[in-house]
Amino acid sequence: MLSKRASIEMCDVPTDSLLSTTLSNASFFDSYQFKSQFNHLSALDIWLAHAAATPWWVDSLMTLRNQVVSFFGLKNLGQISAITTTKTAQEYQVGDRVGIFSLHALSDNEVILADTDNHLGVKVSVLKSSEEHGQVTISTVVHVHNRLGRIYMMLVKPIHRVIVPASIRRAEFY
Repeated sequence: MLSKRASIEMCDVPTDSLLSTTLSNASFFDSYQFKSQFNHLSALDIWLAHAAATPWWVDSLMTLRNQVVSFFGLKNLGQISAITTTKTAQEYQVGDRVGIFSLHALSDNEVILADTDNHLGVKVSVLKSSEEHGQVTISTVVHVHNRLGRIYMMLVKPIHRVIVPASIRRAEFY
């Protein structure tokens, strides 16, 4: 297991990520890089390990989010940790649901998960470094579709920047 003091650093979306080509018209994007204890696994395995270790308070925020957005006609995404624990990464195919996301692209080194609603579209990448030092980068790219999406992102952006590092820390360092 890695040290609890191991760093999670905000960085640019890697140029070798499939998401790098979607940045020019994105409304929001961020990336976090860290040395992963799961780097010997596939990118999807890393996502599944992280989703399974989602902090309880993040799932609680998702429950609150789902209750609030239902008044605006947005879909209930469920909780990030609500993945099928009996299904292995090798059984997933592009198009399958993986918790709150759909599997958009899949390789051993990168997985792209996505969800689209009428207010915005979100894509998440888990990218393993091609180098041998165990680095993994988790990136999020959001494309807002309308005013509701802009308001939603104004509220979600500061929370997102707390949730992602906290979730990485929980999965990797505890």
